[in-house]
Amino acid sequence: MTEPKPSRRDILQGPLLGAAAVAASPTALTDSAQAQTRGRSRTRTIPPGAYARNVEAVGYSDLDHRPAFKMAIREVRGRWYLYTGHFWNSGWSVVDVTDPQRPHLANFVPGEADNTWTLQVDLSGDTMVTALEKPFANFGGRPDAPFQEGVLIWDIADPVNPRRLSHYRTGGTGTHRNLYAGGPYVHLAAGMPGYKGNIYVILDISDRSSPKEAGRWWVPGQHEAGGEILASAEPAARQETTDRYRLRLRPACQCGAFCASAGEDVSLHDPPYVVGNLAYLPYGAAGMIVLDISDVSRPEQIGCLKFSPPFHSRFGVHSVLPVPERGIAFANSENVTYANGPAHHASIIDISDPREPYLLSLFPEPVPPKEAPYSDFTTRGGWRGPHNINHHQHHPDVQNQGDLFYIAHFNAGLRIYDVSNKRLPIEVGYFLPPEPTRRYGPMPEGKLVLQTEDVVVDRRGFIYISDKNQGLWILRYTGPRPGAR
Repeated sequence: MTEPKPSRRDILQGPLLGAAAVAASPTALTDSAQAQTRGRSRTRTIPPGAYARNVEAVGYSDLDHRPAFKMAIREVRGRWYLYTGHFWNSGWSVVDVTDPQRPHLANFVPGEADNTWTLQVDLSGDTMVTALEKPFANFGGRPDAPFQEGVLIWDIADPVNPRRLSHYRTGGTGTHRNLYAGGPYVHLAAGMPGYKGNIYVILDISDRSSPKEAGRWWVPGQHEAGGEILASAEPAARQETTDRYRLRLRPACQCGAFCASAGEDVSLHDPPYVVGNLAYLPYGAAGMIVLDISDVSRPEQIGCLKFSPPFHSRFGVHSVLPVPERGIAFANSENVTYANGPAHHASIIDISDPREPYLLSLFPEPVPPKEAPYSDFTTRGGWRGPHNINHHQHHPDVQNQGDLFYIAHFNAGLRIYDVSNKRLPIEVGYFLPPEPTRRYGPMPEGKLVLQTEDVVVDRRGFIYISDKNQGLWILRYTGPRPGAR
């Protein structure tokens, strides 16, 4: 039996609807977003099945049924383009979002091999950098099948038709998340041969057709080929009785290649974020690490702040975004334990002295809307907790990090915080898309629920979010500006 499609009247007049509401088709969702902005009536309308506070839906695209993951935005000669990697399809999309009410898929660039993750993209000027990585079985990867790995360098002078220039290979599992802020260097989270977990690699692309390694750094103990062994965070006597905060290697990997090949917690996950001569590394169980890279061939550690324990160990620090002009950095973990294990975190850190960073505050945990049929986000199904943030602060077309902070929060959707008081972040908005109605890939395991993955905010104020099993949502924050309360 086919569910009835909501009428335009229902969409235009419907208030905030709970999960009991009929989930709309992608076409209806697009109609909803376009209808509520047409005429600029400013009537607050939420797509059926969604929840929102101080956020309006502007547009939606199903991306030809290829759910996106990481995204990057740029303006070229008055037109706006969103570049995306993908979860379940090898390749990259170029989406024209000049009119955010009517996003248009301008091009899909297929990857050259299956069994290969093409999750991540970053860009600066006319250069785009995309990651290639071995996928793992939980996400549909075939462990014994061939795969591509490393980094592709593209010319995007023609914004709709990227032209591949070169391919850098790690010789290992590839790269997961990378930073390219312009200039000669790309900063990689790379699975290199002979190491346990991803390490930091600096790639010289001053000749874009011939990238070369310029330097590398790793946590002592990662270089197995060099005879190193990662130490445990616990006394030997406790290693036999608890696995809760362990840093030593674990053969049973529940999250596959996110941990590089072997399942360890000490691994560089998100991109190294570089400000001047300092690189801030989100290094999982090893914490937030600060390096001096004045000499890129010999990075030197100058600071560190650990989070595990008390917070969970695997991806204990997933992302770091330094804001040196305010003397702070934002950091968060990634929780892949479903409803088990120690707590996750999103945090604000004092980096006024990068040699001695310390914790300033923790973001409040999201609370479900009172209309929701679940009482918390821990037990509702799917992965939970913070994931990606509006990271591309190096790009002029991305909204500068000010007093609003945006977090993709897995099964809690998009969360927006007032961070004007670095000691007291306050939630001021959220958007939970309707639950997905079609499973495109094997994740999340168990119940099919929303899994908001990435967030990008352009300098026009439009917010883009992706999901494991949905298309692209384009949103706008409509709430009070910090300091206006």
